[in-house]
Amino acid sequence: MITELVDSIHRVPAAEWDHLARPISLYLSHQWLAGEEQDPTATTAYALVRDRDGTLLAATPLHLVHEEPNDNYRPDKALDSPVRPRVLAGARRGYHNTPLTAPGLSTGQRDTCLALLCDAARSLAVAHGTTHWWPYLTHDAATRLAPLYRERPRLLEDDATIPLPGAGFDDYLASLPSQRRVGIRRERRSFDRAGIGVRHPTLGDCYEDAGVLLAGHQQRHGHDRDGIDAMTAVLERQARTMGDEARVAAAYDGSRMIGFCLYYHYGATTWVRAVAVDRTHPAPDLYFNLMYYLPIDDAYTRGTSALHAGMKAIEAKRRRGATVSGLYALADR
Repeated sequence: MITELVDSIHRVPAAEWDHLARPISLYLSHQWLAGEEQDPTATTAYALVRDRDGTLLAATPLHLVHEEPNDNYRPDKALDSPVRPRVLAGARRGYHNTPLTAPGLSTGQRDTCLALLCDAARSLAVAHGTTHWWPYLTHDAATRLAPLYRERPRLLEDDATIPLPGAGFDDYLASLPSQRRVGIRRERRSFDRAGIGVRHPTLGDCYEDAGVLLAGHQQRHGHDRDGIDAMTAVLERQARTMGDEARVAAAYDGSRMIGFCLYYHYGATTWVRAVAVDRTHPAPDLYFNLMYYLPIDDAYTRGTSALHAGMKAIEAKRRRGATVSGLYALADR
């Protein structure tokens, strides 16, 4: 096997990269990483493992972080350790991380690939006088990487995914206990009766209005640095790089946006990226319909089989059928 380090995702053909990433995560997709490369707070390289025929067997982004604006990705906040790595391995955003390995590898081949990716991360870190870490690893990824590190994986958060069986919303409802079905039907009816306008604008057409709502949401949750300018810039970059892949369900009172959900269909999963509502404009069950039911409706039209609902409010997600697993950090000494 041959290890290579390249300085841009554009040096890897999208189809070749996404063959590894599509079953795994939106936040490791070629298109998403191309957008994240534009973030000036880090310099990104990509570790590639190929066989002698040049077939891509494994890969991971490696970020040399200059400044971390997201407290959840700061090692001094996330790690119970004196180690303060400046190289971040894997996905830097999205709270869903794993090294990429090709489908069909034997256990031995996969383990060799993981060791080579870790060696590449160590080499890059040593070249910059630091160490590396993997934040928000899935349980399977943390288990596979753990033998390569001295420190044990540290649990950071729980992560929720809602299975979407069958071919439509009624099939999703049928998979839930009867009491929960009643509650969801009630939330859908109360939202429909309120007469709230639902539109599906492109993100490029609504990122400024959405940025205002998202900034308010972030600041209510203690993220004081996530002001309107910062959140609008984040959404504008996604609109520019993700194009029509950025799906928006937005609620309006006349011409005024009062809530939105930004999500993506990638692989077999629909990924909820951001949800925010205007708390000064209450509407019946607005949040639940934006967060869950409207994206689930759209997921069925696209044929995906799961809704990635992410971290926080885990019990509310369990009540809507979510399966929950841990997200972990591994740090290198």
